[in-house]
Amino acid sequence: MFSKILIANRGEIACRVIKTAKKMGIKTVAIYSDADRNAMHVEMADEAVHIGPPPANQSYLIADKIIAACKQTGAQAVHPGYGFLSERASFCDALEKEGIAFIGPKVKAIEAMGDKITSKKIAAEAGVSTVPGHMGLIDDEAHAAKIAAEIGYPVMIKASAGGGGKGMRIAWNDAEAREGFSRSKSEAASSFGDDRIFIEKFVEEPRHIEIQLIADSHGNAIYLGERECSIQRRNQKVVEEAPSPFLDEATRKAMGEQSVALAKAVDYQSAGTVEFIVDKHRKFYFLEMNTRLQVEHPVTELITGVDLVEQMIRVAAGEKLPFSQDDVTLDGWAVESRLYAEDPYRNFLPSIGRLTRYRPPQEGKIDGITIRNDTGVSEGSEISMFYDPMIAKLCTHAPTRLEAVDAMADALDRFEVEGIGHNLPFLSALMQHPRWREGRLSTGFIAEEYPDGFAPVPPNEATVERFAIAALLLSHILGERNAQISGARFSQAEKRAHEDKVVRIADSEITGHIDDTDDVYMVRLPGREPLAVMTDWTPGAKLAIFDIDGVTNAIKVEPADAGWRLRQLGVDVKVQVFSPRVAELARLMKEKVAPDTSSLLLCPMPGLIVSIAVNEGDEVQEGQTLAVVEAMKMENVLKAERKGIVSRIPVKAGDSLAVDEIIMEFAK
Repeated sequence: MFSKILIANRGEIACRVIKTAKKMGIKTVAIYSDADRNAMHVEMADEAVHIGPPPANQSYLIADKIIAACKQTGAQAVHPGYGFLSERASFCDALEKEGIAFIGPKVKAIEAMGDKITSKKIAAEAGVSTVPGHMGLIDDEAHAAKIAAEIGYPVMIKASAGGGGKGMRIAWNDAEAREGFSRSKSEAASSFGDDRIFIEKFVEEPRHIEIQLIADSHGNAIYLGERECSIQRRNQKVVEEAPSPFLDEATRKAMGEQSVALAKAVDYQSAGTVEFIVDKHRKFYFLEMNTRLQVEHPVTELITGVDLVEQMIRVAAGEKLPFSQDDVTLDGWAVESRLYAEDPYRNFLPSIGRLTRYRPPQEGKIDGITIRNDTGVSEGSEISMFYDPMIAKLCTHAPTRLEAVDAMADALDRFEVEGIGHNLPFLSALMQHPRWREGRLSTGFIAEEYPDGFAPVPPNEATVERFAIAALLLSHILGERNAQISGARFSQAEKRAHEDKVVRIADSEITGHIDDTDDVYMVRLPGREPLAVMTDWTPGAKLAIFDIDGVTNAIKVEPADAGWRLRQLGVDVKVQVFSPRVAELARLMKEKVAPDTSSLLLCPMPGLIVSIAVNEGDEVQEGQTLAVVEAMKMENVLKAERKGIVSRIPVKAGDSLAVDEIIMEFAK
């Protein structure tokens, strides 16, 4: 067994590998760029080596620097994590030539499966079901449109060396095929250094289901069940679960056996994942094989009890797998939510900045529910524009799917993040979505259910009452504290704390008041029996735990004008608490009108202007491309919302802009 390994990665996956290495008694070496000098993975490792400036192509993607770090520290093996050099055959080859073990598959398997065109040919030869498509080289936009039309729309345009949703576009007509080819080719070149593109049939109502493999160098290959990864946005996975709510045992076995056949065809060694598209009739088609550890590997670990990182290390050291296919059992259900630094209220565009508050829910197992949070940041960490926007993976495990989903909903509500835009509100709302809860999924779920983007969930009647109770209690507790301040007129403050209050939430007003006993507050609302409420909250805390008639609720709390901003389960509203007289006056106040920005094209996220497609004085049509902005390695095409004339363009290609900076103005 190795005594020291280097982790050629950063963020949460580097921290994840370090944890298992420490458990195995193996010393670890971290690498870091200037941007990651104070990162968590650097602090966790036994040693750390600086490898360059923030851009990945000057640091984490430079194989020579990583090999030099191995020699400097005496690391005998390298775990690549995922992304960066994890599927780069040349990196694996260079390590082997230096006598350094690669904790992953061999060069032959990486080369064969890393190229999507080659992998499909090998899969077909191995008896794996594949999707119809064009695997040859594509000359230009016109050629792409011709091929797409021959296959039949819709089609998926993909980078041959792609992954992580980069370099992928769906096209429904010739125009989209042309633009999709151009954008995919550009993204592929910048992200992978390989701009080859292929096109295949897009399966409608598809589910994205993948098989986890582990194989050793002694001829053993085992599948560890499947993961459902259908909740995606821009071809990037957002929520995963294991097992799939859709597969039956016969389909699971067939997919697993085909995956093992493919692994054996390329003499696969290490952990790997075979991804499939599954249609509504449970027909499945090979997508690709990822020759690395997957982001969503924790859900497989939770239902199988297998530490995949440990098995990768042991396989790389030449050990045999300690179990057979018959030993693999799937226990309970696990769900993973990816916490991204992206603003769901701005169509999930990337967000950067400092984590002024970062408080994950408590990890561990309580009453049959397990909570796990894989992360690479802490409070005060900087979320950089140079790397992937994922900052944590929150997982729950329970005996049944709905128990795991409900545990996830509660854990998300207890997760406190401030300082950046993030997708916690969306994830919380998703856990309550009827279609998600029923398991009726497809890769088009987010686009279908949120066609106009995500907005805060409107509060239903039950939520209105729950938030009214919370606001009454928060105001009451604050009033009680103020009554204790030295010099306060206690009798008047106490009286005010117990008088009727009017709670305004959304379009509703509820009158109620609170009586308190030694341990429990009694909340009285019109037409209701008194409700017993206990709370874990002190003024200033941003998370309140309410037990309302025996039901526990985690609600995020922020002071707001005459009340509170309350957030739970995707609902985000301002709740105001007034005395009856002040409520009368408040009804007379006019609502503040937001400024008109309809004549401006604003930068939707911090990013780099890749190109400007129009000039000052041009007339543009609705849907016409205006500019392309790159952020966190993804190109975002900004299009005209309506017809207009460009009056001013104060920026140019190559400029770095902050969020809401003006890209262009239109004549009014």
